[in-house]
Amino acid sequence: MPLKVAALYQFAALPDYCALREPLRALCASLHLKGSLLLAHEGINGTVAGQPEDIDAFVAELQHGPLFGGRLDNLELKFSEAAEMPFGRLKVRLKKEIVTLGAAVDPTARVGTYVGAADWNALISSPDTLVLDTRNAFEVAMGTFEGAVDPDIKSFGQFKEFAAEHLDPAKHQKIAMFCTGGIRCEKASAYLLAHGFAEVYHLKGGILKYLEETPEADSRWRGDCFVFDERVALGHGLRERAKDVA
Repeated sequence: MPLKVAALYQFAALPDYCALREPLRALCASLHLKGSLLLAHEGINGTVAGQPEDIDAFVAELQHGPLFGGRLDNLELKFSEAAEMPFGRLKVRLKKEIVTLGAAVDPTARVGTYVGAADWNALISSPDTLVLDTRNAFEVAMGTFEGAVDPDIKSFGQFKEFAAEHLDPAKHQKIAMFCTGGIRCEKASAYLLAHGFAEVYHLKGGILKYLEETPEADSRWRGDCFVFDERVALGHGLRERAKDVA
């Protein structure tokens, strides 16, 4: 039976995030999960893998159990499969941000307009829409949407400099952004709105949700989607990329 992989995040106030680390690690260990989870005052982010029933029990605990006390009731989730365990070990780390932008923005207060996978093609086909890939350059090189602008950044923290140098609220009045699972766009859209951009959209659930829900024949995606585990990349239907044969 294939392993189940859960990519998840939520921006939520977790002032007790330091105290949550060990109970969260213990929960994962009891379910024999491996992967990487980040905790910060602003929420949770990460990807874990395990047996399907153990992943389901883990998600149920996050959403409804006493550990987080109902604070993760809006968890963004994407599920995929792996033929082999895609992680070598379990890591639960404390961070200043669950995705590092290096700017004081609060996605729980104000973010761009969410656009579902079913409506994404129409949005990015509009000639007045600037389509912006917010991922790192090596991810973009592996695959992206037709016509998307590559910010050519090495890390998400450089997005601020890209925006200052290349984006103009007067010129770029309609921006549609995307990233792997949606988390970077939540912060990037909040950042742009705070800096005078009026109409900002982002792909809900990110590329992974789009590849999961969009038939390949209707897709505007070209290439593979890089993922931060040993599967390296996923294609339509969240299928693993075929391993290279020597």
